[in-house]
Amino acid sequence: MAKIDAFFKLMFDQGASDLHLVAGQQPIIRLQGDLERIKYDPLDNDNLRAMLYEIAPEHKIKQFEETGDVDFGYEIPGVARFRANFFMQKNGCGAVFRQIPTKVLTADDLGLPPILKKAALLNKGLVLVTGPTGSGKSTTLAAIIDHANKMRKDHIITVEDPIEFVHQSQGCLINHREVGTHTKSFAAALKGALREDPDIILVGEMRDLETIRLAIEASNTGHLVFGTLHTTSAPKTIDRVIEVFPAEEQAQIRNSLSTGLKVVVAQNLFKRIDKKGRVAGLEILVCTAAVSNLVREGKTHQIPSAIQTGKKFGMQGLDDAIMEHLNAKRIGPEDAYDKCIDKQKFLPFLKTPPDELG
Repeated sequence: MAKIDAFFKLMFDQGASDLHLVAGQQPIIRLQGDLERIKYDPLDNDNLRAMLYEIAPEHKIKQFEETGDVDFGYEIPGVARFRANFFMQKNGCGAVFRQIPTKVLTADDLGLPPILKKAALLNKGLVLVTGPTGSGKSTTLAAIIDHANKMRKDHIITVEDPIEFVHQSQGCLINHREVGTHTKSFAAALKGALREDPDIILVGEMRDLETIRLAIEASNTGHLVFGTLHTTSAPKTIDRVIEVFPAEEQAQIRNSLSTGLKVVVAQNLFKRIDKKGRVAGLEILVCTAAVSNLVREGKTHQIPSAIQTGKKFGMQGLDDAIMEHLNAKRIGPEDAYDKCIDKQKFLPFLKTPPDELG
């Protein structure tokens, strides 16, 4: 048993989502969204480095020493998997570990809307799940892939950095590939995937132009592609994808996106007040013919109106999702106000008016 496993066991027992180990600081866990210090001496840099190196693969240690950053997955059989990130900082080394549940939560467990189950059964197209870091994108995608795994008889390839949720092949054959271990990059894996007879491709992060280009191409050539982006809303997601490309290519990409894009989910996590845990508020954009025209014509500023009038197609505004949670007393008014778009709508729920900065 590695020395660091004691911290992971504590994290698991407490139900923490993240563990922070930083030279010069006490260990810290994130509980229900808040950081809490563990009663333990501040960590010494040399001892922490030895503790971290005990669980890291040799090639990842080499990469860390060369670059000052590295990501990989670590598993304690029977306990949990963790996404690890090592980094250098002012007082020495540091590491953050995100717990990845060994049990994949289903779409029903998460209360995902029916349109996302339908997205898992599409023949082709691009489905994007977006949101800030730690907003539960991986959990939502895992539930969608789980539904596809149970309901289809197809080949699913996942490309992640590192591998997070591990799916056992059920109706589908699932191959998990990790960037840096099984393939050089997301783009290299996507190029390879097109020669591996896939039906569904999961791209863990669409972080550069080549990866985004290949994902769009794959979605337009008969594959169902799922991907994530760090954007805060559906219109901003579309803008972000297009703006990655040089100006002379943007019209062509808008056209490709208008035919390939099927669903965009932008999500935020909220602390529950009815029980322990957090709940996601989802903005859902379904690419109907009208929405596709807006994408093609560069009129993404009109998409929020399309979402409001597209409820019959499964669309949902973020504020509507937040209001539903608030009315059901799942979340508090302060959290709702903090993350909503139309502040005036949520102002009456606040006991005290918010502080206006500046």
